[in-house]
Amino acid sequence: MPPPSPPSSASAPASRHLRLWLRRRGRAGAAGATFAVALLAAALLLTLSYYASAPLASDGGSAATGRSPALVGLTLVRRAQEKGALCLDGSAPGYHLQRGSGTGSQSWLIHLEGGGWCRNLKSCASRQRSMLGSSRYMEHQVEFTGILSDDKSQNPDFYNWNKVKIRYCDGASFSGYVKEELQNGTRFYFRGQRIWEAVMNELVFKGLRNAKQAFLTGCSAGGLATYIHCDAFRTLLPKDSRVKCLADGGFFLNVEDISGKRTMQSFYSDVVRLQGLRERFTHCNSNMEPGQCFFPHEVVKHIVNPVFILNPAYDAWQVQHALAPEASDPQHSWLDCRLDIAKCSSEQLEFLQGFRKELHDAIREVKQKRDWGFYINSCYVHCQSLNSITWHSPTSPRVNNKSIAEAVGDWFFDRRGVKEIDCEYPCNPTCHNLVFTKPFKI
Repeated sequence: MPPPSPPSSASAPASRHLRLWLRRRGRAGAAGATFAVALLAAALLLTLSYYASAPLASDGGSAATGRSPALVGLTLVRRAQEKGALCLDGSAPGYHLQRGSGTGSQSWLIHLEGGGWCRNLKSCASRQRSMLGSSRYMEHQVEFTGILSDDKSQNPDFYNWNKVKIRYCDGASFSGYVKEELQNGTRFYFRGQRIWEAVMNELVFKGLRNAKQAFLTGCSAGGLATYIHCDAFRTLLPKDSRVKCLADGGFFLNVEDISGKRTMQSFYSDVVRLQGLRERFTHCNSNMEPGQCFFPHEVVKHIVNPVFILNPAYDAWQVQHALAPEASDPQHSWLDCRLDIAKCSSEQLEFLQGFRKELHDAIREVKQKRDWGFYINSCYVHCQSLNSITWHSPTSPRVNNKSIAEAVGDWFFDRRGVKEIDCEYPCNPTCHNLVFTKPFKI
């Protein structure tokens, strides 16, 4: 997958660390992982999701601390076939568990991996031959950075907790369930809900059931899954434990694109139909289009447990796929703007400011929830919690002089209420705005 071109000013450190990450993966990656990346690069929605959910800084800011990030091994779910908890290709799902220590030994942080969705059998078949649809292509070890880091200087509030990264291989945000396996003569396993249940059951027996505090987090499609599963997660923990959720880059908007079409609603409708999600969501009534049920704006209305919304006002994934998708821009007038927000015209920036307002309107109900929190910065990025630079570093993006990690920690531990909304682009010089070299092709 192509890396961003070297940006200027505040973006430069992030670009430098991204190049380091790509080099390290090039040295360490197995042939299966390389093949998976090639497949991802061939699919527009798959690729940018995977890229944006991957850490930009794989060394975890080691230049500042002299430490390399922890490498954490993959654990496959036991008796997955018997439990019906299977990746798209029928392989066992997996997760990476790093045990906590000291004061964090009875605290748990669970992270749901992101990576887009598949809307039809063709795109799901492509995922079957990648790490987003099969554990056969997953790395045996992954680096824990950002909110998963065990370095106190990078992750001051959660560094010594039990931390888990749950791999994403079902194509529908850990929420689908279709009993039938044969689809047009090919076996597909749409079992995201069963994967969620099986992994949670294993973690419960590994100590989660005794947690004094627990934090469910997720990025991108995993952020959407966090909204979906937040209340169910709460039921797994002791009643007197502190349990909260964080969705990073997961508040996808049901907006009209530049041609007046609702591209994301159409896409989500296909996902909902394919993986039997309509029956999964009690909030999905007959008056709704199927895709509407999958949007966070509808899901959050019914969540009881406290949630923190971490989102950029100018989400790079959504700008490229929901607001200005290539199919709605045949003259390529939005090409430069999609690649680099600094190259947007005044008219395009006005459109992006309208997108920002849509996000503000969508979280209006959240603003009234006393125990919820949010941090909406004015950066052109996607996920920010797994990247050590954007999570917590000397050059982290800041709103009201708070890094994301500081704001999230303040909210989780009730040190202060956090409902931060940044000013309009280009007001914040601390942002690490992504710059792409070329658009992603199908």
